[in-house]
Amino acid sequence: MDIPDTAAAPPRAHCVADSAGGLTFQVSDWVRPGPAAAPGEAGPVDALVLVRRGADPGAEDEVRLPLAPAEDGRPQAALPSTVPLPEGRWDVHVAHGDAEPRRVAPGLNDLRSLVDRRPGPSTSPLSVRIPYPTKHGNLSLRSWRRAPHAEAGEIRAEGGELAVRGRLYRVGSPAEWLAGAVVEARCRRDASRVWTGKPVLEDDTEFSFTLPLAELAEGWKGGEEAWDLWLRPAGPDAAPARLARILDDVPDKKEIFSYPAQPVAAPHGPAKAGPYYTTNNDLAVRVEDA
Repeated sequence: MDIPDTAAAPPRAHCVADSAGGLTFQVSDWVRPGPAAAPGEAGPVDALVLVRRGADPGAEDEVRLPLAPAEDGRPQAALPSTVPLPEGRWDVHVAHGDAEPRRVAPGLNDLRSLVDRRPGPSTSPLSVRIPYPTKHGNLSLRSWRRAPHAEAGEIRAEGGELAVRGRLYRVGSPAEWLAGAVVEARCRRDASRVWTGKPVLEDDTEFSFTLPLAELAEGWKGGEEAWDLWLRPAGPDAAPARLARILDDVPDKKEIFSYPAQPVAAPHGPAKAGPYYTTNNDLAVRVEDA
C-alpha cells in the first residue's frame, strides 16, 4: 500500500534504465538502523526490497536485491531484465538485515534508453519496468511482462474510424504470425460481441488496421461500454497479443494521452466512440452516450 513515510527524511534511490529493460538503483541519504559491524565481522545484509502492491505476501510478490558499494561508496543494486517481475506496481524499500524495511523516495532518474525502445528479436517474455514517484512522494515501479506483445504506435481517430499502427514483438517469425492473424475488439460487457478485422502487414514486424467505430455501437444499449483490442494468431494454441503502449518512459498514459471521440450512428440513440489507454496502458475503445 502506498502510504506516506512520516519518520525522518527517507533514503533516496536514483534509477538508471538500460535498453534491455533492466534497472540500476543507487541509494543515498540512508541512515542504517543499529550499529555497524566490527572490522572483519560479517554484518547484516543490505538489500533493496521490491514488494508488489495489493498482493498477498508470497515468494513471487517480494524481490530482494543485494546492495553493494558502488565506486563512489553509495549502495547500489541491479534489477536485470532476466529477473522475472510479474505485472503490477512494486513499492521500493531498503532493508538492513532483519530491520523493518523503509520506503524509498525517488531521486534522479535516467530513463533515456526507454524512449522509443525497440527490443531485439526474441521469443522470451518482454520485460518493461518504469520507475515513478507516487502521490505520497515514494518510489515505485510499474512492471509489465508480455509475450507476445503488440506495441501501439500512431493512432488516429477521425471520420468515424480508428486507424492504428503498431509493431509485434516476442514471436519467432512476426511476418508469418501477422499474415495469419486477425484484429479483435472484444466487448467487456458481453463476451459474445467481438469485432474482427484483418491487419495490413507494413513490414516484417509492423502492422496497421482500421476499425469503423459505428460497428462497435450496433449492439450498444446506452451507458459506457469498453472494447479491448487484441491481435489473435491463426494457430489455435498460439497466445494472442494485447495492444498496448509500454515501450517508453510514461508509466500511466490514461490521463496523458487523449483522443477525440467520434460521433457514431447507433440503433439505441446518439453515441460517440473513441480510443483510450487503460490503467494498464492497454489500448481500448469506449462507446458512450453522445
